[in-house]
Amino acid sequence: MRGTFLAIVFVLLAFLPFYLSSSPSSENVSFIKLSPSEFVPSKGKEGGSMHFILNGDPKTLNPVVAQETTSTAVLNYLFTGLTKTDLKTMQVVPDLAQSWEEQDGGRRYVFHLRKDVKWSDGTDFTADDVVFTYRDLYLNKDIPNSTGDILRGIIKSQKDAQEFVKKIDRYTVEFNLPEPFAPFLQTLSASILPKHKLERYVKEGNFSTAWNVDTDPKEIVGTGPYVIKRYVKGQFVEYQANPYYYERDPYGNKLPYIKRLTGIIVQDPDTALLRFSKKDADYIGVRPQDLLFMSRIRSVQLYDLGPTPSTTFLVFNQNPRAKIPEYKLRWFQNKTFREAISHAIDREGICYLVYNGLAQPLYTPITPANRPYYDENYYPKYKYDLKLARKMLESIGFKDRDGDGVLEDPDGHKLEIVLLTNAGNKERETIGNIIKEDLEKIGVKVIFRPIDFNTLVSKISSPPYDWEAVIIGLTGSLDPYFGRNVWHSSGTLHMWNPRQETPQTPWERQVDELFDEGARELNPEKRVEIYKRAFLIITQEQPMIFIATPKSMLAVYPKFGNFFPTVWGWYKSEMLFVK
Repeated sequence: MRGTFLAIVFVLLAFLPFYLSSSPSSENVSFIKLSPSEFVPSKGKEGGSMHFILNGDPKTLNPVVAQETTSTAVLNYLFTGLTKTDLKTMQVVPDLAQSWEEQDGGRRYVFHLRKDVKWSDGTDFTADDVVFTYRDLYLNKDIPNSTGDILRGIIKSQKDAQEFVKKIDRYTVEFNLPEPFAPFLQTLSASILPKHKLERYVKEGNFSTAWNVDTDPKEIVGTGPYVIKRYVKGQFVEYQANPYYYERDPYGNKLPYIKRLTGIIVQDPDTALLRFSKKDADYIGVRPQDLLFMSRIRSVQLYDLGPTPSTTFLVFNQNPRAKIPEYKLRWFQNKTFREAISHAIDREGICYLVYNGLAQPLYTPITPANRPYYDENYYPKYKYDLKLARKMLESIGFKDRDGDGVLEDPDGHKLEIVLLTNAGNKERETIGNIIKEDLEKIGVKVIFRPIDFNTLVSKISSPPYDWEAVIIGLTGSLDPYFGRNVWHSSGTLHMWNPRQETPQTPWERQVDELFDEGARELNPEKRVEIYKRAFLIITQEQPMIFIATPKSMLAVYPKFGNFFPTVWGWYKSEMLFVK
């Protein structure tokens, strides 16, 4: 629960699904907008259940190695970290930690752990679990993970890793940093894992396959508000309240108030919408094209949460280790080629046709939700101009040499691209078809192929990196540094060329240096300027061609109290209750 166009696109109306040509605009729908100042939880009552939609089956039940949203959406209920972000104040507050002291100018932190915490199997939570999680998991070079990517920005040697975290006593741990690290406290919101359950997998060298989707749910032990009771592939995930969860309300009552959750697995968004209309789910994220349907459902409340921090983009494979032809690799590594494709994308048309005007064009890695880093006038824009796009391709040697309408490179290879996205995501499928049609107007043949989401993630994130171009998205993060695993050349999610031992381009080296500099800078204003420079370089280089940022909207049946949704998650979600 905690916690990417209005020139007209030249497409036939028959090309578009009916709902895209008939959805109402936001002016015809009544939205609820919340201000954090209104987030004042009241005393709730225990009991009841909540049903929601999961967009697919998890690939893993191991939170360390989970990267795709289908996995993290399932796991968010099960684990907690030393800290968390208060979504009302946006400040870092204690979670598994009770308190901490900062010493030596931000180079040393002493954390005092809560003494009332047990794992969901009844075992005591102690400092040993914290040391194990950070030293043996997140900083284990043999276990690729996003938190490790973040920490390796400052923990660069094995000695630093060994010194990073130490046990002082059963409920006290000490963190030692080689230099100040501005997002350190937020980084410690990463899930803590049980040593008594997982240490043997580390010793055996098979941790990455531990807690897979076939694991007995009783073995998945956490400190979060819920545990998994049952998982049936392709159908649902059932949760029940963790009997050992440590949080209580101000009146001393055990949390969470709601004792049972059911995540219904529905990959197709239209089917999910139908299930919601039948009250199989209590809430659902709303796409712009869903508004007409929503307006016909009685008693549904619609929330406008503002621009989403998520981004949708097209990315080309620039990985020299990838299983793609070398001549295509040369195309994708050419900045002018990427800029030409960016000019051929009708972002405003996509905003209008796909998102019914409830979105705005996006050219940069961050959205308006990322204030103060988002600055519309700071980053360059790539106007929709097919003539310019064609001219740019011709300037680097592409030409229609045989008159068949498809360009060839100087060596005679047809400019043909296989473009993938995740099947069932109607927005991305429609965006892909719009892009395909426009690219073919400038001589680029596109084979557009939606495939299973988990298959797509595997292609992007693991050898042999067998893909050419993908339309996909990222969820965004509160602090830019938490995107380090995407933007740093060594990152596991540096999609166009991941896990580089050294930066392969000068501009990637610049971005690496800026992200590391931003981590060391403790002055908030200076940090903003550093990260804006990094995002400017990324925008200029176009390794990812960003497309649009829609509104974040939510539909819910009015059965809950203490319902405080935000684009970053729900405030005090454990105090949500059924009226």
